[in-house]
Amino acid sequence: RTRAENMIQLYARFSEELLSIPVVVGVKSPSERFAGADETFTIEAQMQNGWALQVGTSHFLGQNFAKAFDVTYQASSGELELVWASSWGVSTRMMGALIMSHSDDTGLVLPPAVAPIQVVIVCMWKKEDEKALVEDLVSQARSRLQSRSVRVHVDDRVDIRPGAKYFEYERKGVPLRMEIGPRDAAKGSAFCARRIGGPKFSIPIDEGFEDRVLSELDSIQTNLLEAARTRLHNRTVVVGTYGEMKNAIEQGTTSSLNFYLAPWKCDSRNEEFIKEDCKATIRCYPLDEQHRAEGQKCFYSGQDADRMALFARAY
Repeated sequence: RTRAENMIQLYARFSEELLSIPVVVGVKSPSERFAGADETFTIEAQMQNGWALQVGTSHFLGQNFAKAFDVTYQASSGELELVWASSWGVSTRMMGALIMSHSDDTGLVLPPAVAPIQVVIVCMWKKEDEKALVEDLVSQARSRLQSRSVRVHVDDRVDIRPGAKYFEYERKGVPLRMEIGPRDAAKGSAFCARRIGGPKFSIPIDEGFEDRVLSELDSIQTNLLEAARTRLHNRTVVVGTYGEMKNAIEQGTTSSLNFYLAPWKCDSRNEEFIKEDCKATIRCYPLDEQHRAEGQKCFYSGQDADRMALFARAY
């Protein structure tokens, strides 16, 4: 069980630190539990429309599968004993969460930690005598960034207009774009734009260049996580009655739903009714919220609550 819990916490850290996706860590209800498991742990992410996406699970299997398949080990006593097992993993759901958590109508928005291209340098010149000046500064910038393991790409294509290049890399979600033309080369600097928006700015290509770029990438990573955390916080609503949740779901749109945290008495029949009635499911019993259940009445049955349950519509 400890291994299963450790793995779900590892996935939660991976999601937040590398993908900038905050998640709710919890335990699945018995009806949502992996078949044959004693306990299923999950991380649930909130997409921009308020829908939930399960992005990783970890199952404590107990000795159930060991009994079914007669899987044993020799203990220190020399006796054969049934193994205790766990099973855990993430898959393409996490890639879907990455796309739906941050992207906009223009295209992908990728956190620098996982972006295949972290910085793209777009070269611009009109005259042949400008080309050498631009290429020399671009070469310096690229070498400096590569020396610090920045994933950088230089676009020096001459058959595509700069505006088309900008749109291409915005669509691909490249975190930081640098533009170097003759004027920039003359000043020894690059003109920069962040994929997540904000004022454009110039960075001198001097001794502090690499540190400034790395700082910008760290800032983009942090800004994406903070924006997603704020959304999750603002769109997680504590409800006291089922009617309150149902009305909120029915009055909302498919792009403006929330997570709903409610005191709950575990009952699979009531859970199934809610699922059919308003299309919301128990995503998990959040580990950090269970203290709230003490002294509460179930928001649906009115019985003494034994859990805090997180409800949402989900992919």
